[in-house]
Amino acid sequence: MNGLALVWHQYRYDQKTFWRDPTAVGFTVAFPLIFLFMFATIFGNAESVVGGVRITRTTYYVPSIVTLALIGATFFNLSITLTELRESGVLKRVQATPLPRWVFLAGRVITSILVTLLLTAVVLGIGRIVYGVALPGRTLPGLLLALFVGAATFCSLGFALSGLVPTTQAAPAVVNVIALPLEFISGLFIPKEELPDWMVSVAAIFPINPLFESMLATFTPGTAAPGIAWGDLAVVAAWGVAGAVAAAFTFRWAPRRS
Repeated sequence: MNGLALVWHQYRYDQKTFWRDPTAVGFTVAFPLIFLFMFATIFGNAESVVGGVRITRTTYYVPSIVTLALIGATFFNLSITLTELRESGVLKRVQATPLPRWVFLAGRVITSILVTLLLTAVVLGIGRIVYGVALPGRTLPGLLLALFVGAATFCSLGFALSGLVPTTQAAPAVVNVIALPLEFISGLFIPKEELPDWMVSVAAIFPINPLFESMLATFTPGTAAPGIAWGDLAVVAAWGVAGAVAAAFTFRWAPRRS
């Protein structure tokens, strides 16, 4: 069996494993959708000035929830599940099988990326059908590139963090302590125009804010085609490279207790 066939087989297995795990599905899939309905219901068609352009809050929260879903399907999912698999001895057993390690990891990455794309389609569909949000047309290439760069970056960061988390029990707490504060100061829930300047400056250093800004730009009226925010995506990509380098040193196949 060649490499592509092995990857396809591993991907199918990982997909079945993911959708049969109620906790993973609930947190990764239901959590962002609940936030979308909450914020869209609370704020409705109230308007905000974002980047000097007036847009409705529902338009604002669609790319916000897409960003949240992407982080959940990649960073949250990988860092927590890989820690669990390592500490339960599954990764060590995989390492001892004929299955190439890169195939196992590729299956996890592809699963995370496709779940991200599925959630993006669902959020965009709800935004359009339920709330009348105008979807990207000429700026669609910018949204797709942001999704690709963001998913790759947060997958690499998830791999890197999983090697640093000491136990299965600690994984959710560690991931939330890192991600949730950054999500708040990065404008996912509150527009940055309403945040203190120092918070905005701090958020700009980390990848969540520039990823969200690159997606938001594709929904903002007046954004020129193809809607690619090169500066923001460069920051996100730099974090992806750093995460990949860190993962090469931190990722572990054997349980820490061994």
